[in-house]
Amino acid sequence: MPLSGEAIRLMNYIDDVAVTLRRILATVPVLSAEERARVAEHLEQTHPNAQDVARALTEAKGL
Repeated sequence: MPLSGEAIRLMNYIDDVAVTLRRILATVPVLSAEERARVAEHLEQTHPNAQDVARALTEAKGL
């Protein structure tokens, strides 16, 4: 079954997020321990996050 335009668009958004995460990972080594801790805390407290989206996709009606 072919994907809808909306599904393809969402997959492209996910690819964009992955690029951003790679950029973040490339910067991690230059951060101090305190900066890494603060950025990690910010990432964990941000909602929706990747886990929220994955949960919504797997809990969607019919799955």
